[in-house]
Amino acid sequence: MAHQFSTQAVPQISVEQLAMRMAQSPESLQLIDVREEQEIAIAHLDGFENLPLSDFADWSDHIHTRFDPNAETLVLCHHGVRSAQMCRWLMSQGFTNVKNIVGGIDAYSLIVDSSIPQY
Repeated sequence: MAHQFSTQAVPQISVEQLAMRMAQSPESLQLIDVREEQEIAIAHLDGFENLPLSDFADWSDHIHTRFDPNAETLVLCHHGVRSAQMCRWLMSQGFTNVKNIVGGIDAYSLIVDSSIPQY
């Protein structure tokens, strides 16, 4: 991923807001998890499509055919750093409603659902 987007502000959503949005209208959300497969095997949230950053070359050319650039797109990782990178890249690709999930799945486990394993 290009570093030239690193100064671009990324809209954020809290894990509490994520849980509420997923309960209210999950069908209106595009959910992307950028963690690696071995991380997903430990802890995951239903409804997220896995796009590991390490496989960027495999899926990046197809991002506009897999996702609607105007739909609300929420991006998850372990703590929120990789997902912020993905948000910046999506914004650079013309996605207009992207939000980084603050604290990632780790915060989700701590604050929302303690049944999700931490690692």
